[in-house]
Amino acid sequence: MMNNIIEAINLNKEDTSLRAIVLSAKGNVFSAGHNLKELVNGFAAAAGCQLVATCDIIICSDKSKFSTPGANFGIFCSTPGIAIGRSVPKSRAMYMLLTGEPLSAQEAYESGLVTKVVPAENLDSEVNQIIEQIKHKSRSVISLGKEFFYKQIGLNVIDAYKLGEEIMVKNINSLDGQEGIKSFVEKRKALWNHK
Repeated sequence: MMNNIIEAINLNKEDTSLRAIVLSAKGNVFSAGHNLKELVNGFAAAAGCQLVATCDIIICSDKSKFSTPGANFGIFCSTPGIAIGRSVPKSRAMYMLLTGEPLSAQEAYESGLVTKVVPAENLDSEVNQIIEQIKHKSRSVISLGKEFFYKQIGLNVIDAYKLGEEIMVKNINSLDGQEGIKSFVEKRKALWNHK
């Protein structure tokens, strides 16, 4: 499943109309393990929970549950533990990994595993609203920002700020950075070049 997702992203990464990728599942199980969602409306377990923890923005329904039950079956969820351990506080990650007990949608939200919890009947409309907000931004600015965000996480604070300064200068000097400043000063909607 992950190979299919990566292949689809690589095939479409030059498409400037592409602004967001929504991963979703049909039925009550987002993923019960190594067959693999970000739009979660069901149960995400093991590799499914790992995939959720890897996404940028995670909107789930109030019916969703998240677990890493591998230890229950004699196989510790080591690779899901990497993504989960980087998404939630250590004590919550260890609780999930050692007990295998599922987190409710609210517990996942309070832990920082998911961005927002909405009633199941509002899930699609909430995701569409967020996509609408993102798709009207400059693709190049969003791309630059995401690249910077993930790169700076592994840096110490001083190096992260140095990189942040470099990215800010690069951003301001980009076509869309200039257009953004100009449109703000002229009090008009920006016309993005996506460059």
